[in-house]
Amino acid sequence: MYYEPYIYRYPCYDDFLIYNYWRQPAYWPFPNEIEHEKRLNYYRSSNNNGSISLTDYGPKAFTVNINKAAKQNNTYRTTLWTGKHLQVTLMSIQVGEDIGLEIHPDVDQFLRIEQGQGIVQMGKSKDNLNFSRNVYDDFAIMIPAGTWHNLTNTGNIPLKLYSIYAPPNHPFNTVHVTKEEALAAERNTP
Repeated sequence: MYYEPYIYRYPCYDDFLIYNYWRQPAYWPFPNEIEHEKRLNYYRSSNNNGSISLTDYGPKAFTVNINKAAKQNNTYRTTLWTGKHLQVTLMSIQVGEDIGLEIHPDVDQFLRIEQGQGIVQMGKSKDNLNFSRNVYDDFAIMIPAGTWHNLTNTGNIPLKLYSIYAPPNHPFNTVHVTKEEALAAERNTP
């Protein structure tokens, strides 16, 4: 047997780690954290039960567990943060449905899949979507401005994702519960 200096061994019982909570790193909030956040115009993304309040927090400083927020969202589209140059939206695409073939002439778009699977198609014209890829959890999709694109849920659970638009593409605090509601709002927008 030999001595290993400066090595702390966690206690074990039959090769099972006995959690030693007093040795775990502590990330406790400061006692006056809420008052501090109010003074600095920050917003807290979650309430006491751990769920995230899904509303538009922009353009103030904000942090969120985006994976949790995306998975919690059950609407077709909800804006989570709208700034002057950037917008984050949460989306939930039902089984067999799609976002809908669309183009944003002056907006770059980033999509990240948090749950589910689908197929993304892109191209320079709506009749020639020559880029087609299967996408799954943790996939990122970059869509350049002026590119026709669509994302279809090919799985058996809702496709949960978030989208980043630069510049913003939807009005502040947009909530579209269904795809039909989103299409109707777009038809009514000048």
